[in-house]
Amino acid sequence: MKTYSIKSSEIRRDRHTIDAKGKVLGRLAAEVARLLMGKHKATFSRHMDNGDFVIVINAEKVIVSGNKKKQKLYYRHSGYPGGLKSTTLEAVLKLKPERVIENAVKGMLPKNRLKKNIIKKLKVYARDINPHLTPTGDSK
Repeated sequence: MKTYSIKSSEIRRDRHTIDAKGKVLGRLAAEVARLLMGKHKATFSRHMDNGDFVIVINAEKVIVSGNKKKQKLYYRHSGYPGGLKSTTLEAVLKLKPERVIENAVKGMLPKNRLKKNIIKKLKVYARDINPHLTPTGDSK
């Protein structure tokens, strides 16, 4: 018996639409990361990007447990001394709710060369408007 390894020409990518309304942020991000990496497929291999496309809608309606809305901080640095800035989850959800899910998923992806290509297959929208739908209404 030989171990089967999928070739890049044989990769078939599906499209998944996930509604974030009422879902917990961490559990949603874990599910999306699994689909993006292709871990749900029998042909999964760590060295190749054979995951699917994922579209997340209603990002503004994602929920978090506890006091995370007020206590969880997102940091960024300008590169200058004293240039550390922080923003709460509540503020980010008001301004750019898409960024919350993107950051959570990005943190769950493998830290290697594939990460850049994998994250490109993720599209996040704040509301339930999905521009990727076909005229018939299905997302395939």
